[in-house]
Amino acid sequence: MSSSPSSPPSPLAHLNRLKPMYQYVVNNFLAMVAAPLAVAALVNAARVGPEEIVGRMQALRPVHVFLAAFVPAAAATLYIMLRPRPVYLVDYACFRTKPNCRVPFATFLEHAKLVTFVEGQSIDERSVRFMTRLLERSGLGEETCLPPAHHFIPPYRNLEASRAEAESVIFSAIDDLLAKTGISPAAIDMLIVNCSLFAPIPSFSDMIIHRYKMRSDIRNVHLSGMGCSAGLISVGLARNFLQVAPRGAHALVVSTETITPNYYVGKERAMLLPNCLFRMGGAAVLLSTSRSNARFRLSRIVRTLTGAQDNAYRCVFQEEDGEGHRGINLNKDLMTIAGDALKANITAIGPLVLPASEQLLFALSFIARRVLNRKVKPYLPDFRTAFEHFCIHAGGRAVIDELQRSLGLSDEHVEASRMALHRFGNTSSSSVWYELAYIEAKGRMRRGDRVWMIGFGSGFKCNSTAWECISPARNVDGPWADSICRYPVDIPEVLKH
Repeated sequence: MSSSPSSPPSPLAHLNRLKPMYQYVVNNFLAMVAAPLAVAALVNAARVGPEEIVGRMQALRPVHVFLAAFVPAAAATLYIMLRPRPVYLVDYACFRTKPNCRVPFATFLEHAKLVTFVEGQSIDERSVRFMTRLLERSGLGEETCLPPAHHFIPPYRNLEASRAEAESVIFSAIDDLLAKTGISPAAIDMLIVNCSLFAPIPSFSDMIIHRYKMRSDIRNVHLSGMGCSAGLISVGLARNFLQVAPRGAHALVVSTETITPNYYVGKERAMLLPNCLFRMGGAAVLLSTSRSNARFRLSRIVRTLTGAQDNAYRCVFQEEDGEGHRGINLNKDLMTIAGDALKANITAIGPLVLPASEQLLFALSFIARRVLNRKVKPYLPDFRTAFEHFCIHAGGRAVIDELQRSLGLSDEHVEASRMALHRFGNTSSSSVWYELAYIEAKGRMRRGDRVWMIGFGSGFKCNSTAWECISPARNVDGPWADSICRYPVDIPEVLKH
């Protein structure tokens, strides 16, 4: 029985096969041009002979010789003096959740049902059914953790319980970091802490200084209200501090979110979302201008803020509902606003990280849209040519799905984000560090690999950092030590339990 003839390959398939050749030619264009010119210059010098070359040099005026030597040397010296100092990631550590804080779906929902009266207002059955449907589609697993205060009925939301959670998470992460790096607290020159929804007095930075008996001249900052992208903002602030500090200075960045005081007890669906998604987590990161023992080099930081627009400013908003219950309102237009912020961030970071081949295609597409026809589909740069690994803020399944689609990433590229969401939930600004730890625990990081961290936060903000690996982790010790063997796992669209 004869088989039907196969259809000829499409023009797009031919273009895809030619793209690697195009990328090689464009990305190495300077080398391909310089090599023949260098060969031609050597051949010409060989024909002329050494005597004639020396004679021509002796015929030059002294001022010309001086300028030819001085100007390049002066330019090189000025560049070295004025260029920003490179900043390195010495190491990082993530808070390791404890089994007694684990909240399976059944426990979470039963707890919600039993919280009948909190501050004089009941959580009705309709709200419980909504949270059930949300959890089934959230991408969270059965091992995420909530602070001990949320295991009581009704949940404790007082100042003492909030401080206890913050101290448990922050001190645990810093202890692990100090043990890994061997650095003394007295050697830390700057301390930056970010926690959006809990800002007690004294501040978190004061709390850390008191606990570890740090120096009296340490520069310290507590960032609040900056949302889930605050961790990358803190890295940028630390980089700026390190530019004016003595060489070899160290900056400690701590990123966390305190869940205890922010349990919403009303009925507004947009304000019930954080109850279902946010979980305990935190990370401590040590940065320095010394390359000694460094594991990553900070390549780029790009911040995008769209807060001048009313809808962007209010899309993640802390407020009280109609019955006076305080919570975080996540606007229904959040994904659209996040997509617009991402496009602006891509436009800014693209020229800094993309190879010449991708920038040329993007420029040609831009010109075609402006000159020929606005209906020409814009070219989306292939960021897989600029980065080997992607750490996308694990804000929820919809966030990861949208970025995977927008950036044209494979399932493997977003695996770290999906698995971090499944194992730890939305840990706010520290989520990107859990994802980096996942990549390293899987043994996928190699020397020279590039990592793109993307964070979203209230305001509305989209922030990016680019890192280059210097030394991968030697072992899987970290937040994934007891579970990496079980991952990746299949996450169904709707989880039935």
